Amino acid sequence: MSYPIVTLKKGEGRALKAGGLWIFDNEIAAASKQITDGAIVSVQDFDGYPMGVGFYNSHSKIIIRMLSRHADTIIDDAFLRHRVQTAWDYRKKTVDISSCRVIFGEADFLPGLVVDKFSDVLVVQSLALGIDLFKESILRLLLEVLAADGISIRGVYERSDAKVRLQEGMEPKKGFLSSPFHTKVEIEENGVRYIVDVENGQKTGFFLDQKYNRLAIQRLCKGADVLDCFTHTGSFALNAGIAGAASVLGVDASQLAITQAVENAKRNGLSQTVQFQCCDVFSLLPQLEAEGKQFDVIILDPPAFTKSRSSVKNAVKGYREINLRAMKLLKDGGFLATCSCSHFMTYELFTQTIAQAAKHVHKRLRQVEYRTQSPDHPILWAAEESYYLKFYIFQVCQMP
Repeated sequence: MSYPIVTLKKGEGRALKAGGLWIFDNEIAAASKQITDGAIVSVQDFDGYPMGVGFYNSHSKIIIRMLSRHADTIIDDAFLRHRVQTAWDYRKKTVDISSCRVIFGEADFLPGLVVDKFSDVLVVQSLALGIDLFKESILRLLLEVLAADGISIRGVYERSDAKVRLQEGMEPKKGFLSSPFHTKVEIEENGVRYIVDVENGQKTGFFLDQKYNRLAIQRLCKGADVLDCFTHTGSFALNAGIAGAASVLGVDASQLAITQAVENAKRNGLSQTVQFQCCDVFSLLPQLEAEGKQFDVIILDPPAFTKSRSSVKNAVKGYREINLRAMKLLKDGGFLATCSCSHFMTYELFTQTIAQAAKHVHKRLRQVEYRTQSPDHPILWAAEESYYLKFYIFQVCQMP
């Protein structure tokens, strides 16, 4: 099959040549006339050297998202099935598949597409025009792949309601892609039971990327007094509770999230141990300090304070503030679990910010471990956007 041709400028395509999947609009020298947005195109370097095939969208700054580095690739059911099968085979070897991210966009070489599996329900998020045109085919093939492993899916729900779709010239959308079903789905992870609201929860309904980070804090929490900041629906707090914490306080600014967290605590028989409070973390931390409160373990899992390079400076201030406040609230020798889910808050910058916070409050940090996102959110080297979650556990000590 012959696809329309797009030619790169001389000296451009550096990210692509390093292994990335994105080509930006300012890297294009020429394109075949009348390319339809969303269409598959063949990419070549300035000298005609074939670079592969991808889908094109003139509305997006990411004008081409690559699907294959082989110029003779035909994007058909056989190609898509191989991509889906490979993604599923990887999950079977690396994570608990009862609930997991099945497809993670660029990291699974299906750019712009996310599919999460919550027990027997799939939630789909399509964020790029080209992949949106293949969405139905990919889902059909995925259902076939899962069925071959004896996994029955009772429903599929779309959560393509992110504003980023507007940058692709697409309207946000959400709704059933199957027969309607009850959209509050029960899952179990690390021994904790949750209700996931796939219709109204944040993003696809639940943050699967922290699965093994939540498990990592369990061993620190037996008999401990625990503060879980930005608790959302209570996941870290409940992991602390099920591990045998003496007391847990989970805090979030969303009343909807707190209501669901309370229900999750009841579901796990933890209502006496795990309490939740709806309030602003930035206001609560100094208040707890003024009251003389102290904790054995504090968890900081904030939303992304920055979603662009232009706001990184303000984000640094936010991360520094909550970390130094948390360090002051820890008992000597207590443990701090702290993370950032922003791609633009790099590992180096996040590490530097935590160090500055510790210095400001005269604390010593003993690193227990550094972690990233769960393996079902694989980090594809050369695709920087796939590496976003940074997660530290420290023991926080007084200066000797």
